[in-house]
Amino acid sequence: MPLLETLRAARHVAVLTGAGISVESGLSTFRSPQSGLWERFDAEELATPRGFKSNPALVWGWYEWRRMQALRAVPNEGHLALKRLAEKVPQLTLITQNVDDLHERAGSAEVLHLHGSLHQPMCNACRQSRPLPPGIPDEPEGGRAVEPPRCGHCGGRIRPGVVWFGEKLPQKEWTLAKRAALACDLFLSVGTSSVVEPAASLTLLAAQRRVTTVQVNPNETQAQYLFSYDLRGPAGVILPALLNQAW
Repeated sequence: MPLLETLRAARHVAVLTGAGISVESGLSTFRSPQSGLWERFDAEELATPRGFKSNPALVWGWYEWRRMQALRAVPNEGHLALKRLAEKVPQLTLITQNVDDLHERAGSAEVLHLHGSLHQPMCNACRQSRPLPPGIPDEPEGGRAVEPPRCGHCGGRIRPGVVWFGEKLPQKEWTLAKRAALACDLFLSVGTSSVVEPAASLTLLAAQRRVTTVQVNPNETQAQYLFSYDLRGPAGVILPALLNQAW
């Protein structure tokens, strides 16, 4: 069945998004060249429990710099198209590897954040969540270190609410994401390399069931063989065009 017919007939669409869709809103990827102080550090050194323990101010400052970037970004046509798609099909499960809130600000509801969120920090000791003040924070000058706030419950240091290297994905979100990959009749992979595990295994779960799988990406990926359709180009161009042709 051609893709447009499959899309119109779909009862449950699962969508996995990655850094590529946020890049179109001007956000740098995790491993993009840094600025100021951050130029001296490998991003992976700033994304581990060990790194936070040894230099919490450095890690917190870097994540506040990233959060500031995310808050200043605006959802693009790719984000908006996925919100529209949710209105066209009976069920859509939106799964993201991104830690920004651009999907939510585009109007998407119940987004499954596999890697956590920049906007939901928590205590490193008692794991209690801590609300952040509204508005866009000032950029740490020159990329400077910033001492993290303390938890009002136990006094521990507040840490970014993201999944670091060596940590497990949030159980609820991961369970729901796998369930969607095993139940959907159309699977879209948007702006992701499809190689970062365990999120990349969702595509494999869908492909093994022989449902239609679609990749939307400007570049070729190592997982080309898993996709029924490879739509080459930015999500902000491909997704609106796909919806306009289908409806």
